[in-house]
Amino acid sequence: MSDQSQAAAAVPPLDHTEESNFWLPLIAIILATFVSVLSSSLVNVALPKLSTVFGVPTTTIQWVVTGFMLASAVVIPASGFLSARFGSKQVLLLSVIGFTMGSLLCGLAWNDTSLIAFRIFQGLTGGFIMPVGMAVIYTIVPRQQIGLAMGIWGVAAMVAPALGPTLGGFLIQYYSWRTLFFLNVPVGVVAAIASYFFLKDGVKQTNLKFDTLGAAMSVIFFGSLLLALSKGQTEGWTSQYIVTLFFISAVSFALLLWAELTAEAPLLNLKVFKNLQFSASTLTAGLITMAMMGGTFMMPIYLQNVQSMTALDSGILLLPQSVAMALMMPISGKLQEKIGVLPLGVIGLLILGITTYDLCKLTADTSHLWINVVLTIRGFGIGLCMMPISTVGMSSVPKELINDASPLSNVTRQVMSSMGIAILTTIMNSRQYFHYYRITEDVPSYSEAAASFISTLSGMLIQGGVDSATSNSTAISYLAGIMQKEALVRGIADTFYVSAIPAFICIPLVFLLREKKKAKEQPASASVSSESSEIHAAEPVKA
Repeated sequence: MSDQSQAAAAVPPLDHTEESNFWLPLIAIILATFVSVLSSSLVNVALPKLSTVFGVPTTTIQWVVTGFMLASAVVIPASGFLSARFGSKQVLLLSVIGFTMGSLLCGLAWNDTSLIAFRIFQGLTGGFIMPVGMAVIYTIVPRQQIGLAMGIWGVAAMVAPALGPTLGGFLIQYYSWRTLFFLNVPVGVVAAIASYFFLKDGVKQTNLKFDTLGAAMSVIFFGSLLLALSKGQTEGWTSQYIVTLFFISAVSFALLLWAELTAEAPLLNLKVFKNLQFSASTLTAGLITMAMMGGTFMMPIYLQNVQSMTALDSGILLLPQSVAMALMMPISGKLQEKIGVLPLGVIGLLILGITTYDLCKLTADTSHLWINVVLTIRGFGIGLCMMPISTVGMSSVPKELINDASPLSNVTRQVMSSMGIAILTTIMNSRQYFHYYRITEDVPSYSEAAASFISTLSGMLIQGGVDSATSNSTAISYLAGIMQKEALVRGIADTFYVSAIPAFICIPLVFLLREKKKAKEQPASASVSSESSEIHAAEPVKA
């Protein structure tokens, strides 16, 4: 929204005396971000439990996750307009309050329908927290300290999803599923209070016009695309339902481009992508997110389905990776201010790519120590490159366009994350089938090895008192189970191999993010007076 000057309207620039006062507002934003992101990953491990509690199939209870994801994604494009029109503080505060209320209602849900409805409400209200919070940070934090600030914020934004399975598994195993939602309430209340007292009111542009066509097309496009990506594996990629969704998303995308490029005040200012650093940063961050999905999404499947670990145990095993990411993000933010994004990005991406590729060596009995070491090193790599790459792109955007850039960055990452999960799931399943048929060809049921195994196992069962027919069929089923497990391991290993590719693709893109050497910065007082004279020279903005 170039002529709307959203960020400048939403949050006024700080003068020199206020530059050191951004830490309290940053704490409020971190709390809000943490609770919203954590909630999205907490519920994933609870789906089997919820399916049992409500007596509904997994396909139905899956909407607890899918509904929240769709609702939170489709409202992101409107965050820039609402911040400019009503002020960032008001939008963020109401979003936190709505999200907290939604969490309380989810905890009180009495059936699957009410839980799904409350999760959609939770997504609609909480979807603004990430983009608005990010825009506020880039507006209130001095550019020379933005690396450190975003590194600290990244602990909440990036580590919360990794902590979710561990915490969710613990709560499910030892407490009720309702605690998954009630946990958000006290944190949400604290975040709302902190937002109310620490965030400052910004200037509101009451004369802004809402881009109705752009809003409608963005909701249809992102909604249909994300729904197709999330349901493609279960419904079938060539099914009429999925093909129709992709067709609707393609048509709505074309209309969205036309609407946003011709509108005087577009909801999504696509012209921000003319900024090469921002475009390269957004694409690179999206590809890193896809590479991350290899460990975040595939590793729990391997640990629980192959090594028969509980959700809690697998979450505890994955915890050191989260700790490594949390430790590295503030450090990488500080290092970025000193040495720039290029060395951090290249080294971090190399670590991410190599360790992800290393995970393709998994076998059914791979030791937990080896997995922990590889994942922890991988976490260091992610923490080293993720936030500097995101920060340098957003920092290259002028302050008056921050609220245009933040929704674009967030919604792109959301789409690429869903796309990554869809691609990896499809690859895993197809490679699992491939490997199973190859194993059955190598070890047919009439082979000497298979016959010997079946004979030995059925003999042991007969000695235990099982009749001959039952023992034989049980032995055959057991052998088939071993073969299916081995096929799954090989399929997951192939998936890790593929998920390493985006990390290596990102390395050339990092060279586009090199920051140009700037002239020595003027003293703050001179800078403020210069900005002041420019504002007076410009046309007045209507309040």
